Amino acid sequence: MTASLSRRQILTGALGVGAIGVLAGCSAGGGAGTNPQSLASAVEAAESGRPTTGRTRRVTLTAAPLQVDLAGRVVTTWAYGDSVPGKPIRATVGDRVQVLVQNGLTEATSVHWHGLAIRNDMDGVPGLTTPEIGAGAAFEYDFVVPDAGTHWFHPHHGAQVDRGLYAPFIVEAADEPGGYDHEWILVLDDWSDGFGPSLMDTYDALVAAGKDGNGMGMDGMGMGGSGMDGMGMDGGDVDYSLYVINGRAPADPDVLEAKPGQKVRLRIINAAADSVFDVALAGHTMSVTHTDGYPVNPVPATLLRLGMGERYDATVTLGDGVFPFVARRSGKPGLARALVRTASGAAPGESFTPPELSGYALTADALGAAPGAALPWKDPESTQDLVLGGSMAPYVWTMNGRTYDETIPLTVAAGQTTRLRVKNRTMMAHPVHLHGHTFQLGSAGGTGTRKDTVLVPAMGSVDLAVLADNPGQWMLHCHTAVHMEAGMMTRLDYTT
Repeated sequence: MTASLSRRQILTGALGVGAIGVLAGCSAGGGAGTNPQSLASAVEAAESGRPTTGRTRRVTLTAAPLQVDLAGRVVTTWAYGDSVPGKPIRATVGDRVQVLVQNGLTEATSVHWHGLAIRNDMDGVPGLTTPEIGAGAAFEYDFVVPDAGTHWFHPHHGAQVDRGLYAPFIVEAADEPGGYDHEWILVLDDWSDGFGPSLMDTYDALVAAGKDGNGMGMDGMGMGGSGMDGMGMDGGDVDYSLYVINGRAPADPDVLEAKPGQKVRLRIINAAADSVFDVALAGHTMSVTHTDGYPVNPVPATLLRLGMGERYDATVTLGDGVFPFVARRSGKPGLARALVRTASGAAPGESFTPPELSGYALTADALGAAPGAALPWKDPESTQDLVLGGSMAPYVWTMNGRTYDETIPLTVAAGQTTRLRVKNRTMMAHPVHLHGHTFQLGSAGGTGTRKDTVLVPAMGSVDLAVLADNPGQWMLHCHTAVHMEAGMMTRLDYTT
């Protein structure tokens, strides 16, 4: 049944990604034991059981074309509202949030609430969880916000993830301690609109190069064509000529102003389609306090690495002067920057590279869950493998040896804890994202940090503990856009 569908249809065709998931659920091994009516009842029961504040936050979100000025070069992109990133949505844990999304685009779209473990039927994966929003149509997302932290939202609809369609979603705890003078959100992105081939053009070039045998077919090592640098190593598969922070080019950076000695909370989001970033604030040491919304035991860091979809919070006490905040693409040339200004004076030049970029990049494995942030201690009732594979020739990326149109979902029963043994068999790092849940690195109740997206290094592995406390059928995928397009996705299905 799935053989007649091209891979392009998986993410960009009229059926969309979710339709393939529905078909896969009918195939051998797919979604075994899942009863749609029972699942819908379980989703409703889980939502009604969430603690609430009794408040409702109503937001209207319009996806539409927008012209943006990137250091004097005006280009057209797609965005939420009148800015890139879109304006943050803010709520408190337990608030009911109703977001009316109006689609002013020429094609269907969707919104996925990345990092929010909300009800399954509002997760924003067309066909699998939530209907797509047709051109000119509207849809209201309606859910209770369960967890505090730095989150964000973006389409789950083909190459739209590479446009300006993204914005922060900040959720405060009711007892948020504060203790800082400013809060700055820093959204990192790789940019193609008006500066190079589209993501889909690059994907087509990658596929064509693979068919022509211009790659070595060695699990992520290979030669490339248009839009590639020739080696698909840790630097990703797509070349970009521009990288931005808060929608601003390095030649015209966002300027964040404060006074010397003030303490600032940084909320850093990697919204890129294909770029792992190393970030630093020149002349400063950051104290990392959260990752993917969950608190960690604070760790000092001068350099921090973020995979696509990851978020880190840090605090920093500011010095006296003008300091670049930089994001350097890991493994490939490219630098984005903002400026932190606490005094008058000239800023360092656009090409200035802070010495902090030559240091050790902190990643999630060096962090530990803060008290109260771990999952409940529990031995896993099941252990499941998630093997990441792929090749440049042909250009195909897989989970457990299968592309998404042929996936056999992982399964879990409500209330169980399952161990996912993630094994990266490629020469590229992959940011693995699970919808609807957080997982704990290592064992449930152990010392590993809580996250929803983890950067699995090339030829590396990580064990993840997942507590099945949010029923539904959930996407589990690499957050590298061209790898998703090439099939690197599966599902985690609740059995009923």
